[in-house]
Amino acid sequence: MISKLADIHYIRQKVAAGLGHAVLCAEKHIGNNPFAVLLGDAITLSDNPCTKELIKHFNKLDSSVVAVERVPKEEVSRYGIIKAEKVDEYLYKVIDLVEKPAPKDAPSDLAMLGRYVLTPTIFETLAKTDPGLGGEIQLTDALKLLLEKEEIYAFEVTGPRYDIGNKVSWIKATIELALMSEEFGPELKAYLKELLN
Repeated sequence: MISKLADIHYIRQKVAAGLGHAVLCAEKHIGNNPFAVLLGDAITLSDNPCTKELIKHFNKLDSSVVAVERVPKEEVSRYGIIKAEKVDEYLYKVIDLVEKPAPKDAPSDLAMLGRYVLTPTIFETLAKTDPGLGGEIQLTDALKLLLEKEEIYAFEVTGPRYDIGNKVSWIKATIELALMSEEFGPELKAYLKELLN
């Protein structure tokens, strides 16, 4: 007997019009269901997987949940940054969001790291979102509009995150993850020791 695990749909964003536009391209496949967005340029490691934690909080709160991490103040201009009230040890209620603010304008050091579980209402707000930073439709701007209708929460991820959109970080992630592997780790470790000597 063959069981069906998933329906996989491939959608190509024909123009680089921003993350918000990319999410909007998937609307016809998602319909009126909550869904997860996982950006491929970030890898998170944790005993409790990041997306699993977001789903858990989504189910408890019945609200969109974004993953955040603390970043150095000088790096806030690389991320969507939230302003929030602490609810629990790693859970926040989002008050505001800003896409790539200057360090002096950032409402906090809590940066969205490319993992989201969203209500389907986001599609309505994406359709109304004007192009923002870089002339693109920013998901952060749509989330800000969503805040006018629904609560949004943020879950702080404390495990390591690799930004594989950065070449050096991509190399580090490849090495560190390979070293963790039972299959490749021992041989790679021996090679690196030999290389460094």
